[in-house]
Amino acid sequence: MVDRIFDLYDDLERQRVMLSFKGNLTPDLIAAVVDLVERKLEVLEQDQRMRKRVFNVVVECLQNLYHHNIELSTGVGSETAASQGVVMIAQADQGYSVLTGNAMAMAEVHNLKDRLDRVNGCEPDQLRILYKSILGNGKFTSSGGGGLGLIDIARKSGKKLEYGFIPMEDGNTFFSLNVNVTT
Repeated sequence: MVDRIFDLYDDLERQRVMLSFKGNLTPDLIAAVVDLVERKLEVLEQDQRMRKRVFNVVVECLQNLYHHNIELSTGVGSETAASQGVVMIAQADQGYSVLTGNAMAMAEVHNLKDRLDRVNGCEPDQLRILYKSILGNGKFTSSGGGGLGLIDIARKSGKKLEYGFIPMEDGNTFFSLNVNVTT
């Protein structure tokens, strides 16, 4: 068992993982993760602009995890497990990768995929126009936001959003998002 811990540590070091978390998502936990990321970025990243971009992407991704996660049935009566998510932040050769994952209802996949494809289909100037358009329309999503999170993530990263949907045994889907923030 001790060797496996060292192997995990060694693997995380080789992949330059600065934070990895899997578990229940609460506002207090998210605040602690945001604080930790901010402090780690101050030490690891000398470029203030890059620090700000990575920090903003992490905050948006964590908010998305918290607001768009479903509670999974434990299979025992009608009990549910608290909303769970996965977050990993790693240094890359020319920036950072922010990876998140969470369970979601299968019925919501089509809508999310359409939104992701729409964001990925925009050039930077089109993203700015789309952002301003949604900001000005005064409409709110079912989660209480304006639907700006994915657009903001794409704008801050400057890259296409990588994503995937994996069907789960319980009829839900595991959604994964990889955001690369590069220089």
